[in-house]
Amino acid sequence: MTFIDLRDRYGITQLAINTDEQQELSRQTRELGREFVIQVVGTVKERSSKNMKIPTGEIEIILSQLTILNKSALPPFTIEDETDGGEELRMKYRYLDLRRNPVRRNLELRHRMGIEIRNYMNDRGFLDVETPVLIKSTPEGARDFVVPSRVHAGQFYALPQSPQVFKQLLMVAGYDRYFQIVKCFRDEDLRADRQPEFTQIDCEMAFVDRDDVLATFEGLTKHLFKVIRQVEMTEAFPRLSYADAMELYGSDKPDIRFGMTFKVLTELVQGKGFKVFDEAEYIGGICAEGMADYSRKDLDKLTDFVRRPQVGAQGLVYVKYNEDGSFKSSVDKFFDAEQLKVWADSMGAKPGDLLLILAGNKKKTLNALSELRLEMGNRMGLRDKNVFAPLWVVDFPLLEWEEESQRFYAMHHPFTSPVKDDLELLNSDPAKVRADAYDLVINGVELGGGSIRIHNDGLQKRMFEVLGFTDEEAQEQFGFLMNAFKYGAPPHGGIAFGFDRWASLMAGLDSIRDVIAFPKNNAARDVMIDSPSPIHLNQLDELNLKLNIKE
Repeated sequence: MTFIDLRDRYGITQLAINTDEQQELSRQTRELGREFVIQVVGTVKERSSKNMKIPTGEIEIILSQLTILNKSALPPFTIEDETDGGEELRMKYRYLDLRRNPVRRNLELRHRMGIEIRNYMNDRGFLDVETPVLIKSTPEGARDFVVPSRVHAGQFYALPQSPQVFKQLLMVAGYDRYFQIVKCFRDEDLRADRQPEFTQIDCEMAFVDRDDVLATFEGLTKHLFKVIRQVEMTEAFPRLSYADAMELYGSDKPDIRFGMTFKVLTELVQGKGFKVFDEAEYIGGICAEGMADYSRKDLDKLTDFVRRPQVGAQGLVYVKYNEDGSFKSSVDKFFDAEQLKVWADSMGAKPGDLLLILAGNKKKTLNALSELRLEMGNRMGLRDKNVFAPLWVVDFPLLEWEEESQRFYAMHHPFTSPVKDDLELLNSDPAKVRADAYDLVINGVELGGGSIRIHNDGLQKRMFEVLGFTDEEAQEQFGFLMNAFKYGAPPHGGIAFGFDRWASLMAGLDSIRDVIAFPKNNAARDVMIDSPSPIHLNQLDELNLKLNIKE
């Protein structure tokens, strides 16, 4: 007998040929190679030796005809679940990589999510409306991708970073519930969860407040987890203010699958002659339960971790609270056991626990503590990808001050409404104004964010003034929106989710590239089609552009 594995989108089916009885077919099989495209005719029969690991493992096809439709060159890597191809090689031959089961399963999961999202939104009265792709460039936010106009020399379109202004205009137009699964574009540095083009689940609602929006999309989240991952989320999602998130976790997207929240030690430990502490603006720590048996080698590795440039700490102070009640620390020369016991009590530690403490500039130290907490969560096995812990982060600052330009920038976008109780502060102390904004965070991943919008042209004008826009600049860039507000704009708000991020979270992946059919690499290149690439000089002439490349 000769056996052949036939693979299609639905799996692998075993073909069988009796070489003694079917000599012509047997001869044809000797011409076959990997990835050949074939057509077969035969009889489906029960397999004598079943393979219960695959859906078709109980049957095989006894061949009566075989036709080679197309031959294949030898693939540059094996088309198997555990392939021998590196990422760059698989990106170059992405059409072959897409044949592998893990990639196919990711795209099928993404497809199912899309269907469920559309059905959920349709059932709740949302209208799917397409918005333009060639729009107006604005300097706020991330960098735009720009498109030169041939017809209007020296003028440019921009590709949308989001459909923000259009969905607000749809609310003005009376379309009270809008959504769209839409491509967006941002010319920014890439990470595992960023691509220059990405897909957004974009939504807007009229006559709503924050609770209405959160209830609607908390419902969508629970629905998706139930039907895609069979995970029941019965409790209401917790809400955490931005200020508390930063103080407790050092991050506006905290992973709450585990505790290990920060404890502030600044006043408790200063003034004892330890220079590192005495000169620090902020001193904080975390308690790693049951980790007092960490070796010196383990602690040295942790110290090296926090000193990495992307973490940014100068060093690490540790305190071992041993099972026998004794203490061993890296600062024994400055603090005795009695003082260390006070530290341990203030941090809620018990015998067997390990205290890890950082000191320095508050903002940098909070960030470093956040990274240290996540690293310990990984080491202690507390970040299970099959456990999902959602929360809403709310009450973000409306504005961020930039020292270099000496002006405020909108933390989200300039159409975000201030919290009503903070409206007066917009005139007296803009830095303290909270935004009526919210982010959905699951397992330390920001899946989406939104806000209640400004719908009054007077307040929108004041917002532009605080951001440093002149009346002329505001009118030039956003006059169409402010004019629309004069014609009866309803209260409205919305949210947008990163579809790619959500799909990768559902699939248990660390990179969104694995749920995108044809992604870019870390250098924003498509190595399969070799893009971006130069264009012909004739095209530049048509667009009234000249190349001016400086070495």
